[in-house]
Amino acid sequence: MKLLHLYYDIMNLYGDYANIKAVERILEKSGIDCTTDRMSFADKAVLADYDFVFVGSGTERNRNVVCEDMRKYSDDLRSYIDSGKVLLMTGNSFEMLGKSITDPKGSTAEGLGIFDFTVSEQNRTRNTADAIFSAEFSDRELVGFINKCSEIQGMEEPLFTVKMGLGNSGDSKSEGIRHKNFFGTHLTGPVLIKNPHFLVYMAGLIAGEEAVISDSHLGYEKAGYEVTLRELSKLATG
Repeated sequence: MKLLHLYYDIMNLYGDYANIKAVERILEKSGIDCTTDRMSFADKAVLADYDFVFVGSGTERNRNVVCEDMRKYSDDLRSYIDSGKVLLMTGNSFEMLGKSITDPKGSTAEGLGIFDFTVSEQNRTRNTADAIFSAEFSDRELVGFINKCSEIQGMEEPLFTVKMGLGNSGDSKSEGIRHKNFFGTHLTGPVLIKNPHFLVYMAGLIAGEEAVISDSHLGYEKAGYEVTLRELSKLATG
C-alpha cells in the first residue's frame, strides 16, 4: 500500500499527523506492507499512485494558501475520488473542494469546484463544541471536537448525523461530506485515534475486501473511546 500525507507541514493542527500514523500502524499490524510519502508545495504528487491520501486541518490563512496550490491537483483529485480510492480530509481542509469560500469581509474566492457546496466564514467568535455523531457505515457513534468559524451550505452528501455538537451550518443535523470513499469532516481528536472503529473501517477500504484488518493493538484507543463516549453522553443528557 502507498499512502500520501499531503501538505503535512502546513495543514497539521490538532495533532492531525496522528491520523496517517494510525493508518500506517494498523496496516502494518495487519501484515500489510505500506510506505508513506509526505509532500507539500514544492512537490507534485501523482495521486493515482496512492491507495490513501490524507490532508489535515490548518488555519484559515493556511487553508487559503493551500487551496491556491492545490488547483494543480483539481483534475487528479476528481479522478481519484471518482475511482473510489480513499481520501480523508479533516478540519477545514475539505472546505477547499467546494465552489467558493467567502471570508468575513464578504470577499469570495473560488474553491476547487469538485462539489457544489459553498463556505462562508464569520469573525465574531469561533464555534467550538464536543461532538457525538452517528454514521450509516458504523453501529458505533463517533466522538471528537469541533473548532471552526465556517458554515457550509448546499451539502448534498453529508458524512455524519449530529447527536451532539455542531453540524455543517446553524442547527443542521448533518456534518461533513462523503462521496464514494472520500471523507471530509470538521471532527478532530485526531478522529481516527478517538474512534478506533472508524480507523478499522477505513483501513478495510484502503486494503480491500480480501484483507483481514487486525485491531488487537488498539486496546488503549478502545478504552479511551469508551470513556469519552460515556462522559460526552452524560453532557448530552444532562
